Amino acid sequence: MASKRCAVGFWITTALFAIHMTFTAYAQLKLPQVAAAFAHLGFPSYFRVELSWAKFAGVIALLVPMIPTWIKEWAYAGFAITLVSAVIAHLAVGDGPAAWGWAVGAGVLLGMSYIFWRCSRTA
Repeated sequence: MASKRCAVGFWITTALFAIHMTFTAYAQLKLPQVAAAFAHLGFPSYFRVELSWAKFAGVIALLVPMIPTWIKEWAYAGFAITLVSAVIAHLAVGDGPAAWGWAVGAGVLLGMSYIFWRCSRTA
């Protein structure tokens, strides 16, 4: 029963996180206001594009069941570094919670996804 709860928890939190990351990756590629936000943070344009494609790859790594465990672990680590870096970048330029709150919320979902994933693997 515990493994089923872990699996359901994993898929719910991971799906929500994947939707969020997929939307932000798309927005980083297509929306000029998001490109302006990256410039505001001091990042070069190529970084925005590179980060978008890395997010797409990470979402695939988390959602596809046949992906090896070590790749999923790296995807989780990469997302964690990305989200912590986003909060730090926003704080460094003096942005308020409206700017960095989304990264914190995504980080909570990521952490819950990881906990449920580990739980479902050990149960």
